[in-house]
Amino acid sequence: MSSTTLTKQGTTTAAAGAPRLTMGTRRRLGVVGIYVVLVVVSLLFVSPIIYMVIGSLKPADEVLNGLGGFSPTHLSLANYTAVLERFKSDASGYFQNFYLASIIVTSVTVIGGLFVNSMAAYALARLRWKGRDAILAVIILLVILPFEAIAVPLFYLMNDFRNTYFVQYIPFVASAFSIYLFYTFFISIPKEIQESASLDGAGPFRIFVQIIVPMSKPVYASVTILTFLAAWSSFLFPVMMVDQPLVRPLPLAIAVFKGQPPTDWGQIFAFGVMLVIPVVVVFLAFQRWFIQSVASSAVKG
Repeated sequence: MSSTTLTKQGTTTAAAGAPRLTMGTRRRLGVVGIYVVLVVVSLLFVSPIIYMVIGSLKPADEVLNGLGGFSPTHLSLANYTAVLERFKSDASGYFQNFYLASIIVTSVTVIGGLFVNSMAAYALARLRWKGRDAILAVIILLVILPFEAIAVPLFYLMNDFRNTYFVQYIPFVASAFSIYLFYTFFISIPKEIQESASLDGAGPFRIFVQIIVPMSKPVYASVTILTFLAAWSSFLFPVMMVDQPLVRPLPLAIAVFKGQPPTDWGQIFAFGVMLVIPVVVVFLAFQRWFIQSVASSAVKG
C-alpha cells in the first residue's frame, strides 16, 4: 500500500471521526447569530438616547466625557428643575407653553391629516372619476419635492398669520406622502369586498367608514407615527414664522435655549429628554400596528 493511499485513508478516518452538526443545531446557531447581530445593532441605535438620559442626570462638567458619559454617577434631577426655572417669565417664555404649542400643532396635524389624507387616498384608490390619474401623478411628483423648495413662497403666503398656532399646522395637514401611503394600502384591498358592500346598498362613504377604515389599522398607525415625528420635530418653518415665546414649539425652544449663555449641556440634555419622551410614548402605543404594516409590505413586495 502506497503512502498516498495511507494518507487518504487517514484523512477519511479523521473526517469521519469529526463531530457533525445536525440540521437543528445549525438552525439554532443561525438564530443565535441573528439575535446577537440584532442586539448589537439595537444598542448602536439606542446608545445616543441612553447617553442623553444619563447625561441629563449628571453635572455639566461630567456630561461630555466620551464613553465615561455612560457611567451612572452623581445622578440627580437638578438639570430638570433648572430648565423649568429658566423659563418662568414673559421674556423667556414658559416651558409649559412650549409643550402646549407642540401638542396643539402636532395633534391638529396628525388628526386632521389622518382624516384628509385617508379620504383623498380612498377617492384615488377606490372611486372612478375624471382626472383621477392626473391628480395621482401630481401627488407622486409632490412626494419627491422637498419642503425647502416651497418654504419661501409659503412664508410670503402665510405671512399674515405669523406667531399663531394656525400657521404651524395648516400647511402640513394635507401631505402627499401620507396620501401615497394610504393609497398603496387601499389599492391592495380586494375589490370584491367593496363590490359586495355596494350590492348590499352601502354608499362610498359608508364603505369607507365601516369597511376600509377597520381593515386599515396598520397604515393608520404608520401614518400616525410618521406624521407625529414630522410635526413634533418641525423646526424650519417655526424658525421662519414664530418669534413670540407664547407660541414657540419645543424644537425651536431648545434651539433658542442652547444659544443662550452659559451653555450647560446637562440642562440641554434634560430639555432633550423631555422633548423625546412623547415620541417614545407614541411609538410604543402604535408599534404593534406599525410592525404589522412593515411586515405586510414586505410580504406584498
